Amino acid sequence: MSDLNFSLLPWQQEVFADKTRFKVIAAGRRCGKSRLSAITLLIEGLQCTAGSAVLYVAPTNGQARQIIWDVLMELGREVIQASHINNMDITLINGAKIYVRGADRPDTLRGVSLTYAVLDEVADIKPEAWEQVIRASLSDKKGRAMFIGTPKGRNFFYDIFKLGMSEEDTDWKSWHFTTKDNPLIDPDEIESAKKTLSSFAFKQEYLASFDNAGSDVFKEEWIKYGTEPEHGSYYIAVDLAGFEEVARQAANSKKRLDQTAVAVVKVTEDGKWFVKEIVYGRWDIRETAATILLKMREYRPLSIGIERGALKNAVLPYLSDLMRKNNVYSHIVDLTHGNRKKTDRIIWSLQGRFEHGRIVLNSEEDWDEFKDQLLMFPALGVHDDLPDALSYIDQLAVTSYFQDDQEDEWEPLDIISGI
Repeated sequence: MSDLNFSLLPWQQEVFADKTRFKVIAAGRRCGKSRLSAITLLIEGLQCTAGSAVLYVAPTNGQARQIIWDVLMELGREVIQASHINNMDITLINGAKIYVRGADRPDTLRGVSLTYAVLDEVADIKPEAWEQVIRASLSDKKGRAMFIGTPKGRNFFYDIFKLGMSEEDTDWKSWHFTTKDNPLIDPDEIESAKKTLSSFAFKQEYLASFDNAGSDVFKEEWIKYGTEPEHGSYYIAVDLAGFEEVARQAANSKKRLDQTAVAVVKVTEDGKWFVKEIVYGRWDIRETAATILLKMREYRPLSIGIERGALKNAVLPYLSDLMRKNNVYSHIVDLTHGNRKKTDRIIWSLQGRFEHGRIVLNSEEDWDEFKDQLLMFPALGVHDDLPDALSYIDQLAVTSYFQDDQEDEWEPLDIISGI
């Protein structure tokens, strides 16, 4: 062990020295992730007692062997007592084990008491591997873990990265590093890659960006802010989320549940939309009805649109009861998909209006969440509840002039008198 020489880059030293229990590192390619993983596993293994184990997990068994096996064998040759490449097990000189596994075979991860775990390329690992297997294996020894990888949009890796950045839980901490943070990489090579790769590939692979899954359907320069126009009519559109699921999983803050969104828009005579606010949340059925009533009482809209279906049927009795009790009423319109997929409906309703400045956001409101959903649309794993609610205004502002879903078939008998 006296011959070990684990030299670390500055960013690796910072992460390694930190004592946080669960570390999350988003890093660009060739940043040094694999070396940090291997060094951490060897040192943690040497510090645990005989009969204990540390674990390395990659998305698949093949990736685990390709990424870490040779690095472990090279760096740990002085302290490795035995190794079995078929089983992907390493025994250190103190009797502790390093298990190298793939998350594609979750059963092989069960039944082991761990003091440390490294999850590599986390963006490609299903959250069940951590939530249902690895986390429990760390419990009896209060083991620690490191999550490391390059982002691929919004997923489990993004969730835990945000948790670590939020500082809400002292057990979690996150870091972000780009390929430039590895001083061994020639800066000219990075600039060359920037010129030859697509912006999507460069942001993801070199800059380790989570904000890179959108397809430029909506552009930030299209988003305009302003003050409320003097004249116009209010409309409210409601995109409902599942009530039972929210109630059952409300205690789990990391679940990627849909949210109910209520869009309040003033439409002017020339057809421009002033988006007064979009309120949203994971509410139960009573909270949802109360929120709709509150906005109804506050804005007195010409109509309120709620998507037709089981969720509307569930909330309507509660809403009707509240309207009677508070003596507040509004015309409620059925919203439909119009035989379009959600993606097509949102693009059809919003893209042209944003591009041509016909949608203005209330400058007095916070629009960070809405902008994130809009600019990332239609990325996998990113919520679109707020743009979806807003898109329904397109349908609502037209159908609100009629009392049902049928087209107005009235025609004058005399086009001059209008009779």
